[in-house]
Amino acid sequence: MPIIKSIQELKSLREEIQNKRKKDFSERHPIEIKVAMATCGIASGAKPIFDFLIEELPKRNIAANVKQTGCMGYCYAEPTLEIRIPNQDPVVFGYVDLKKADEIIEKFIKKGELVDGIIPINYIVAN
Repeated sequence: MPIIKSIQELKSLREEIQNKRKKDFSERHPIEIKVAMATCGIASGAKPIFDFLIEELPKRNIAANVKQTGCMGYCYAEPTLEIRIPNQDPVVFGYVDLKKADEIIEKFIKKGELVDGIIPINYIVAN
């Protein structure tokens, strides 16, 4: 590794490494699934949904990053999932049980078909 001679070189190297890590991660995990697990989500059964996704997606050869998130603001429709597929707008599903989670995997994620339970997103996420 070359000697870093300035703060700008250090910042540049840091940015280069971060961009490479993001790219490597996104290539391995192109789909991102957020499971709302605030108090309302947990009380409504989000934990078994989270566990189901963690277990089932690899079995079905689907590379996805499943993570917990706080309240998405859809407490009335818990458990909720937000699914981000590359080059598509995120989709939020409400009232997700194990049967619905399986349907989301098989129809929405694998085949790109719409599934009942989509909640219109009322916010824009800045990347």
